[in-house]
Amino acid sequence: MSINTMTIIQPPRLRIGEDSEEERRATWLELFYDLVFVVAVSQIAHNLKEDVSLTGLLKFVVLFIPIWWSWIGTTFYANRFDSDDVAHRLLVGLQMLTAAAMAVNIHHGLDESSPGFALAYALGRVVLVIEYVRAGIHIPLARPLTNRYAVGFAIAALLWLISAFIPAPWRFVLWGLGITLDFATPLTGRNHQLGLLPHASHLPERFGLFTMIVLGEAIIAVVNGVAQQKWELYSVITAILGLSLAFGLWWIYFDNLGGTPIQTAKKEGKTIVLNLWLYTHLPLVIGIAATGVGVETILLNQPGVALPDLARYLICGAVALCLLSVGILHRVGVIRYCKIRAQFRVFGALTLVLVAIVGKGLPPISIMAIAALVTAVQVVQDLYQSRPTTRLLDPEI
Repeated sequence: MSINTMTIIQPPRLRIGEDSEEERRATWLELFYDLVFVVAVSQIAHNLKEDVSLTGLLKFVVLFIPIWWSWIGTTFYANRFDSDDVAHRLLVGLQMLTAAAMAVNIHHGLDESSPGFALAYALGRVVLVIEYVRAGIHIPLARPLTNRYAVGFAIAALLWLISAFIPAPWRFVLWGLGITLDFATPLTGRNHQLGLLPHASHLPERFGLFTMIVLGEAIIAVVNGVAQQKWELYSVITAILGLSLAFGLWWIYFDNLGGTPIQTAKKEGKTIVLNLWLYTHLPLVIGIAATGVGVETILLNQPGVALPDLARYLICGAVALCLLSVGILHRVGVIRYCKIRAQFRVFGALTLVLVAIVGKGLPPISIMAIAALVTAVQVVQDLYQSRPTTRLLDPEI
């Protein structure tokens, strides 16, 4: 919308319901907002690359969760109540500033910059609370939901704010309580959610865009890894395998978005499928981001030297987590319902876990080849099942 036609102050509007179920795409503001999270994910991945250990992985997960949840909060609000006025743009601008501040404070992990990270996250949640209060004032129908969200997110923000001023480890105890309350708040409003289910075409696209952000980190990892090596046959083959791995993960996720949990929730009057869709995306995007770090670690390893145990656990475990997450989504019908595809995903995940356990001494290129092969098998299986003759014989495909 141009500045000439944009209303200076426009109350939030309800973007869902029978009159608003036409095809809806992400706005330019939403895409601009996503750019901050490209940087944040990159910073988290950099931290894990610098510390491939159990401690490093724990820090990676602890920092990734609030980053992802910040994006989720803004996305769900915009899905239901998006408007294009100066007030909304300024509020989104503030959220971008808080997300950028989180990205800046990620650089030192959970050490001296953790108070700044907590403050940035808390302020971002405060802005979200303001948005929900504003929506509740102007949309009486949505007030029960917006009030519940505003109260839950405000209490969580207060816990994060307090945590910035107390020492560790109690600081991180409050982080845990705060993020638990954040996660639990949407689960407590089941009846209110059923009356205000998210937009069926907009939300899957937004989830796909964040998935694309973390897949992009895997591509960056390949480029960074090759750039720091000589252009030899080993590095070229490993880079091709790394890109093939990322391509395979993209394929099995985006090629199976045939069903929609929002339509299922509307049809069955249950929010469990919607919530499974939401929360299962967390291990999925964590796995994809960690996969990128694992690929770069392999590319930087010496060709003739066995891959260190922790690096092997990282790449195999990360890809296994991705496959397991997609398998769960298949099995419960959140994405294309298919028992066979779910079984293949789980079998692939178990194969990689086995390789991580017994693959000691294997050279880096072998580990990469196995991970790429397991993912390629998933793609081949999907293609086989997608044949017209196969689809006629099996109604569950």
